Amino acid sequence: MNLVQRSIDIIKAGQSPSGGYVASPNFGEYAYSWLRDGSFIAYSMLVKGETDSVAAFLTWTAKAVQSQQKKIEALKEAAAAGPLQEIAPEFQLPTRFSLEGEEVKDDWPNFQIDGYGAWLWLLAEWDSRGFAVQDLWRESAALTTDYLAICWPHSCYDCWEEGGDSVHLSTLACVAGGLKAIASIAAVPEGLLETIEARIREGVVDGGYFAKSFGRNDVDSALLWLSVPFGVIPPQDAAMEATAEKIRQELLEEGGVKRYLADTYYGGGLWVLLTGYLAWFEMARGNREEALRLKQWMAEQATVDGSLPEQVTRHVNDATYVEEWIERWGPIATPLLWSHALYLVVDELVH
Repeated sequence: MNLVQRSIDIIKAGQSPSGGYVASPNFGEYAYSWLRDGSFIAYSMLVKGETDSVAAFLTWTAKAVQSQQKKIEALKEAAAAGPLQEIAPEFQLPTRFSLEGEEVKDDWPNFQIDGYGAWLWLLAEWDSRGFAVQDLWRESAALTTDYLAICWPHSCYDCWEEGGDSVHLSTLACVAGGLKAIASIAAVPEGLLETIEARIREGVVDGGYFAKSFGRNDVDSALLWLSVPFGVIPPQDAAMEATAEKIRQELLEEGGVKRYLADTYYGGGLWVLLTGYLAWFEMARGNREEALRLKQWMAEQATVDGSLPEQVTRHVNDATYVEEWIERWGPIATPLLWSHALYLVVDELVH
């Protein structure tokens, strides 16, 4: 089976007519489109030349941002009146939307800003390849930039919908990477990038590596985003190298990568998409042979019909949680479009 073509087909099938990508078509809790996941999915389609799909997602995202304009304007007014101690709920933008681009009203942890940085990065990647940037996209990028300029120092949930009372370095990677990339399209306040990058550097702990969040000393594989794809910290940077090595030592098993050591979601197994980010990092370091090994492991996790799961339950952190989550939500999300996206990106990188 051609897993590259199969991945493209699964992503296309999972894109709604309005442009949003469903996180997983067979997993009820993931029947939505996340800005973060979607931006990485769209990027994979961009590198594979599926530009119609990418443009549809950019329009979907721009419209979703436009639907939140009143919140953003109200937040700007509040911030202009004086420093904010927190981002009040009435100013918080959703991290995920329905496939039609509507805000989802439920009890999920929804205040995450990483996706807004990721979509700015995606738009800049589109622009860097010489494709036209629609006025709607520019307007929404400006709104997003204004929003992130205010929200970035504040606590919010991380990319795993966890830790809402903390500031996470993977989130700051998305924000800084998005703002850095979008500067040619939307105005970024002077000095803001330098301020965020200095704050990120404060996340280096004893041992010389970046920690998952401020106040912690463990690592999360999403810390690789500091380097790939967002380019905030060079892959050859000493702290970045130390972070990657700690991820390899603690979270890499048989070729697959865990989220973090305390993870118990479906037991805390090996994630296909995170293996892709490590392969991406290895390519950035010039380690093509290791990237190829990681890509092979990703491919080996495909089901007989060519579907890649979110994670596999081998080498889990706590096996008692595997059945508990299956009873709660059913089998692990398969296919997960984000997993297929990273397979496509790695395939493009190693060729």
